[in-house]
Amino acid sequence: MKRNVLILTNVSGFLDKFEKDNVKIMQNMGYTVHYAANMKEQNYEFDETEISKMGIMLHHIDIERSPYFLSHNTKAFSRLVKIVRQNNIKLIHCHTPVGGVLGRLVSIWCREQDIKVIYTAHGFHFYKGAPVRNNTLYYLVEKFFSRATDVLIVINDEDYKSAGKLWLKKGGQVYKIPGVGLDLEKFRPLSETMRRAKRKELNIKDDEFFIVSVGELNQNKNHQVVLQALAKMKREHHRIKIRYGICGSGFFKDKLPEWIRQLDLEDTVKMYGYQRNVVEIAGYADVSVFPSKREGLGMAALESLAMEVPVIASDNRGTREYMKHKKNGYVCRYDDVEGFIKGIEYVHGLNEKQREAMSVCCRETVCAFDKKYTNEIMERIYRDLEERM
Repeated sequence: MKRNVLILTNVSGFLDKFEKDNVKIMQNMGYTVHYAANMKEQNYEFDETEISKMGIMLHHIDIERSPYFLSHNTKAFSRLVKIVRQNNIKLIHCHTPVGGVLGRLVSIWCREQDIKVIYTAHGFHFYKGAPVRNNTLYYLVEKFFSRATDVLIVINDEDYKSAGKLWLKKGGQVYKIPGVGLDLEKFRPLSETMRRAKRKELNIKDDEFFIVSVGELNQNKNHQVVLQALAKMKREHHRIKIRYGICGSGFFKDKLPEWIRQLDLEDTVKMYGYQRNVVEIAGYADVSVFPSKREGLGMAALESLAMEVPVIASDNRGTREYMKHKKNGYVCRYDDVEGFIKGIEYVHGLNEKQREAMSVCCRETVCAFDKKYTNEIMERIYRDLEERM
């Protein structure tokens, strides 16, 4: 009998960026993979034709990231019910908070189909230090819907401990995976010859310290603190000549250029937009800056470390999984402007021997996040659930 699985997320490009390996695993197991998301919201690059060629059945739903867009998310729920019933979906793998709620709500609504549900939490919205609203509302919501969850997947230690306090469906299990998995073949150290050639192509001078940030342009990614640090260094006529490149797209794509102008950083900062292959820019940096207020893990930072590019990171539950202060980079508070300045100074001031030692530590740090480990766990999860269908 034909078996159908539904991957449910908020934005269309999520699958291309994070779920291709899971798709391959399920297709090899004989599943027809359906994918439901808001195809109009593309914060990650998304080629509908390419995804269709992979044999994935695409479904647009009016899902929104914010749970407060009740009208759109109600429409998305109704559409999901139709998709699940028309295609006899037996397994839903949902992602993101709203996707997690709707996926599990649909499984309750369509209980006659006995749907198995996997929810991957890419960072709970309730966590130590979160606003009171998050630690009450989001926690209560997750506590309620965990009872409709067969498998709950988390990606950091803090969330794993929190997940252990939730009541899952009878027989339900919690797993911790090393993120979506890191491709260590793609993200690897680049030769000095390649670095020099590419930096010349990017108009980065030999005496300029090239800093790069990769990530969605939104409030949480916190690019403002880096701009504030660079503006202060410029005002104080700091000796380090800096170029800062920002890769990504999102809600702040129009606001960031305005802030750059206001801080008189137009000759220092360049926005590169969304990069399908971030190696082409991030791999040639002297240091990567990852200033997020919160992270479930932070693949962009791991990718930089894999290329032996040190990371200046904000301290949060995600970065604590791999950052080693003054060994593979520098760690400070997300709102500490002086901390980011000190981080830049620290990495810039390393001598050749210290830099080599840090490069080795960067690469060693990420070995545990190799995608082969994630894929092994995911295949085991899918096969265990299959036996229970």
